[in-house]
Amino acid sequence: MRRFTSVEGLREAIGEELGPGEWLLVDQERVDLFARATGDEQWIHVDVDRARSGPFGGTIAHGYLTLSLVPVLGTSVFSLDTPGAKLNYGVNKVRFPQPLLVGRRVRARVVVADVVELGSGVQVTLRTTVEIEDEAKPACVAESVVLLLS
Repeated sequence: MRRFTSVEGLREAIGEELGPGEWLLVDQERVDLFARATGDEQWIHVDVDRARSGPFGGTIAHGYLTLSLVPVLGTSVFSLDTPGAKLNYGVNKVRFPQPLLVGRRVRARVVVADVVELGSGVQVTLRTTVEIEDEAKPACVAESVVLLLS
């Protein structure tokens, strides 16, 4: 795991791939809880019996659930131990190239894409690829932005 304690360290890492991180199992309980929390209880996510005969042969995780795992998957890849608060500032681009079947494991690879000084702090752009174990295509590719407040 890479530990960043300064903005200079982040700048030096621009373009470098960090990871892969540790595997995380995406189980049906996690998908069901996400479905209840968001109100997206489409059968392809929560109806195990019906989904068996569906297009993927089983239930799949919500794309936004996969995206929401980016921060926790990132914790086994890097840490931002810089002074001041850290805020999720936004997401520039997100794609879900491969459905994530429930019961599969995922992990992250992260690239520090950019580090920009702002008046209120530093904006760090991270490109995260969420890999699915034994799959050629990732479940998610996201470019997220973190604001490190001064």
